[in-house]
Amino acid sequence: MTKEPIKVLDDLADQVADEFEAYRPPDEFSDVSLVIENSDKERPTLIVHVDREDAESLADRIEEFLREHGARTERERHSATDVRVLATVD
Repeated sequence: MTKEPIKVLDDLADQVADEFEAYRPPDEFSDVSLVIENSDKERPTLIVHVDREDAESLADRIEEFLREHGARTERERHSATDVRVLATVD
């Protein structure tokens, strides 16, 4: 039996948090934040928000990590310092 997409994304979010923990210091503003948007129960989305100088290079690394772990990704660029990587799974 396969896992539900929300469970897969939850596990993937934990892996991203572990891999990029240097950008997520406790009790401080984080360069990387994670949210699972699940208003569409059939197609939840992991949103990885990168908010820092040179956000594109870190977003590249995060996007590569997500793809290596089986996610489909797309990117939203709001500014040079504000990039979101959106990840979905089957």
